[in-house]
Amino acid sequence: MGKKDGASPDTEAAVRPSTTGNKNTLAMPGTDGLLVPGSDKGIFSAWNISFFGAIALIVYLRFIAAKPNPYADIFAFVPDGLISTFGVTIASVFFALILGLLAGLGRIAKTKAINLIATVYVEVVRGIPLLVQLFYIYYALGPLLHLKGPASAILAMSICYGAYLGEIFRAGIQSIPKGQMEAALALGMTRTQALWRVILPQTARVILPPIGNESIALLKDSSLVSILAVSDLLRRGREYASTTFYYLESFTVVALIYLIMTLFFSRLVGLMEARLRNRGKRHN
Repeated sequence: MGKKDGASPDTEAAVRPSTTGNKNTLAMPGTDGLLVPGSDKGIFSAWNISFFGAIALIVYLRFIAAKPNPYADIFAFVPDGLISTFGVTIASVFFALILGLLAGLGRIAKTKAINLIATVYVEVVRGIPLLVQLFYIYYALGPLLHLKGPASAILAMSICYGAYLGEIFRAGIQSIPKGQMEAALALGMTRTQALWRVILPQTARVILPPIGNESIALLKDSSLVSILAVSDLLRRGREYASTTFYYLESFTVVALIYLIMTLFFSRLVGLMEARLRNRGKRHN
């Protein structure tokens, strides 16, 4: 949760060359996709050892570990939490993308009032830890807005990550050469038409990798919603541990499942960056 605790927008949204070598790809400092090196392709690469090692350990604990084996019961107990985790994550990413697009457009708007509102939103939200936002929305605003656990979690995570995605959108839009806008205006488009038909489609390709990285970070931060009476993966593990006192076994299973999920999606982000890099080479 470290980077959600109020880093400077200008620092975190800096556009720098991607570690995969694609000059048209935004690489956000400290994001999770950078943990998957593009050149790390050997059979005994760190990713392969971590991912397949975690799967092998799960298979061993579930089917081979000596009796009595509490892991079998744990694996049967936590799938409901896995569904909740994915549900909260997908919904939060969807609404965060909408907020991020609005915030990013607001940050580059020429209207001072809109620019100020968007900037204040980004500064304030990024200056408050995600955990505090979860507590505030659930305990302070929840009774007023009649929000329950899952709705509060989705709202808080959408608002928090919307601010970060807003900076990604802003940096992506500003990375497109100004000549693209000028050419669209010369063809008779209005500025709004040029933005939606010319600039944003190019921006989408540029910002896909950092958005994927933020989505992975959101998946991991979704474990925080267990404090809001949401039966996610972590909460299900805690519930099993509190009734059986198998704390080591329960949290081992939870950690392994999170590890497999994050490594899997990190690999997808890495493949996406590599594909964009190869496409950029062909165009050049």
